[in-house]
Amino acid sequence: MELKRLYFIDAIRAFAILMMLQGHFIDTLLAIEYRDPNNIAFTTWQYFRGITAPVFFTISGLIFTYLLIKAKEKGSLNQRIKKGIIRGLMLIVIGYALRIPVFRWLSGSFGTYFMVIDVLQIIGLSLILILAIYILYQKKTLLFSITMLFLGTFIFLNEPLYRTFTAEGIPLFFANYLTKINGSIFTILPWFGYMAYGAFIATLFYRYLLRPRFKIAIVSGFFAVGLGLIYGSSILLHWLTTVTDISLFLEVANYNYLFVRLGNVLVLFGVFYAFESYLKHPVILKIGQKTLSIYVIHFILLYGSFTGLGLNKIFGKNLTAIEAITGALCFLVGVSLISIYIIKANTQVYGFFRRKAIKLKALINSLNT
Repeated sequence: MELKRLYFIDAIRAFAILMMLQGHFIDTLLAIEYRDPNNIAFTTWQYFRGITAPVFFTISGLIFTYLLIKAKEKGSLNQRIKKGIIRGLMLIVIGYALRIPVFRWLSGSFGTYFMVIDVLQIIGLSLILILAIYILYQKKTLLFSITMLFLGTFIFLNEPLYRTFTAEGIPLFFANYLTKINGSIFTILPWFGYMAYGAFIATLFYRYLLRPRFKIAIVSGFFAVGLGLIYGSSILLHWLTTVTDISLFLEVANYNYLFVRLGNVLVLFGVFYAFESYLKHPVILKIGQKTLSIYVIHFILLYGSFTGLGLNKIFGKNLTAIEAITGALCFLVGVSLISIYIIKANTQVYGFFRRKAIKLKALINSLNT
């Protein structure tokens, strides 16, 4: 079975990375007096900004798993597995590298800031976890699909149990993947849940993509399930509390951001897949394919990776609303142009890590012999 390329994935990735750029720019530089929770424009921006990370994690799980399945169909699964491991490790290494204060280290001043966990480390670790589960079930795609759906749901339903987890007694390097108490932006739980749901959705495309009326069915499903999660998941959880007398359901219902955000993601997927034929513009697809480069460039410019001097230090939280919006648009365009037309980081970085992995494997083999 020859699986088709899903152009809507690149379009969603482009949307997510651009939303991230403007969200980080405005959040970092907008003056405090303009952050009015009673202002409908600000609250709308804040709500849609909250969708960005769930979209990014879910689409990452979808595309990674879909490529795994395509590789299996083409007979190149072993190469894809190696590439997946290298990519996962590469994202983790880059995530750490972006927070290394080079000049501070050169002056002899060290700290633990570089061990703070952000989106790249969590995506990298999640890819490796998905890969491990897929290897376990690679000949039983249906079982893999059910497992990923179960994991995503299990992680979301148990969120109250790890919400305030402090990871006491665990070494800081590992603890930062489990708790935000030390400054981590993301943790493996609950964010692996979105990756797991993305992997599950990938199996649906694998199984049914070439069937007649699949697009109508999956788009309808995205909207139906998405809207159901947004407006009905809390009601369902309250009902489950009444029926089962399990207080955990009530705790999830009273702080039900995970299922609601998943609903937002699914509705967005439905919109993008429904209008896929209108989203094949080369620039959109190119931005969607250069998300890593764009992320790295924006981090360096905005937060001053390596040098410690970024836009956050130059401007601080002092921009007016008009200045922040105008600056965000310029930032979007500038970073995208640099990534597309100047930086060719993706292939170069992948190649570098692949060569290092091959050398490391050869060294290990020579030591064993």
